[in-house]
Amino acid sequence: MKFISKLILVVGILMPMFAGAQDTTDVAQNTEPVFQKRQKVDGIIATIGDYLILDSDIDKAYLEIKSQGADISAITRCQLLGKLMEDKLYAHQAIQDSIVIQDSQVREKMNKQLDYMVEQLGTIDKVVSYFNKDNEEDFRSEMFEVLKTNMLVEQERDKIIDEVKITPEEVRTFFNKIPKEELPSFGAEMEVSQIVVEPKVSQAETDKVIRKLKEIKKEVQDGASFFGKAVLYTDDKGSSSTGGFYKINRKTQFVKEFKDVAFSLGEGEISEPFASEFGYHIIMVEKIRGQEVELRHILMVPKVSESDMREAKEKAALIKKRIDDGEISFADAARTMSDEKETRANGGILINPKTQDTRFELNKLDPAFGRDVTNLKNNEVSNPILETEPSGKKKYKLLTVTNRYEEHTADYAKDYTKIKALALKEKQLRAIGKWFDDKIKDTYIKINGEYSACEFTNDWLKKK
Repeated sequence: MKFISKLILVVGILMPMFAGAQDTTDVAQNTEPVFQKRQKVDGIIATIGDYLILDSDIDKAYLEIKSQGADISAITRCQLLGKLMEDKLYAHQAIQDSIVIQDSQVREKMNKQLDYMVEQLGTIDKVVSYFNKDNEEDFRSEMFEVLKTNMLVEQERDKIIDEVKITPEEVRTFFNKIPKEELPSFGAEMEVSQIVVEPKVSQAETDKVIRKLKEIKKEVQDGASFFGKAVLYTDDKGSSSTGGFYKINRKTQFVKEFKDVAFSLGEGEISEPFASEFGYHIIMVEKIRGQEVELRHILMVPKVSESDMREAKEKAALIKKRIDDGEISFADAARTMSDEKETRANGGILINPKTQDTRFELNKLDPAFGRDVTNLKNNEVSNPILETEPSGKKKYKLLTVTNRYEEHTADYAKDYTKIKALALKEKQLRAIGKWFDDKIKDTYIKINGEYSACEFTNDWLKKK
């Protein structure tokens, strides 16, 4: 089943919690480098504040690693326990620091993951069966708690890292301390720019969507269920299973148009259709609780016709011809004709999301992106390339390589951004290490039985 590997990547850290009914016998027998004669009696092996770790949690962690194709032969139970304890300490301290995860945030994330799982496996019953749970209610309940804990861990860890700043002088000191023979090498890189041409939806299709939303609004006002209409018609997969439900405040990361309309409505009121970059919406406000609004919405995205796609491709081809003929530069064409506002202002230059600079390392390129750019000569413009986003939205793009950098040993002036990232990472790791030292001293921690003989990286046993 080809979907399994993709599903595991999406579920991620859910696997240690949801592998419960899988057969763990082979894990216990083949990955027991520490306790060869350990009896398979499940019980509490560690306590971190209010959190408990069971012996079976380690078996489940082994299953997660094994299911992703990694070699588990050199990983000890002690190492896995250390990792589980780190996560529990993060979550415990997040609660002490009054970090609050709204249930609506957890539900939103859970619904998106469930939608993807259902898309891969076919039905929610198959998802429940795959994770060996008795029923959907138990599955959702356990998944909710796992995700909430994970979100606490992420926020506490981010809180520590976000407080770490680094100065140019610290970066220079970090670089100068590296012996010449140990300086890192950076692979061949390139800088890429793009122009995006999105197909323009016909006015007739836009009018059709607006009419349908107005029709739904009237039916709801006449007594129909907004929940049911959202399940049937919304193009927002993240909220379809909950009938378009969201709980938002002014700081919630929704587009401005959506929030402006949501906060202009009274309880029970339904908006007129309005546009955002995602399509057309209607909103019904259910409750106003202080600064929060509980609402339901329906998103409908006008369909793009084959004729619309042909026109977009022809426009992209015409832009390419004008650049090739020297009539306009690629950068100026991007500023005046690209439909991608994120790159339009800087002449189409792409920012590497992993490094936040303009360079892309060739051996780390996404395969599809690499296929599009690696054979381009400098300043050569590609033919129009069709790209389909995960949402299904299609667009054409023109790509060009503006600079290439050969593989080289780190140079302070040329590679400052990368060196700064390495220096910052080292400082963040030191901050996390100090955080663990401090919090372990102040937190109730108990390790039971044979696991108290483990040698951990952190001082869980408080020997120092």
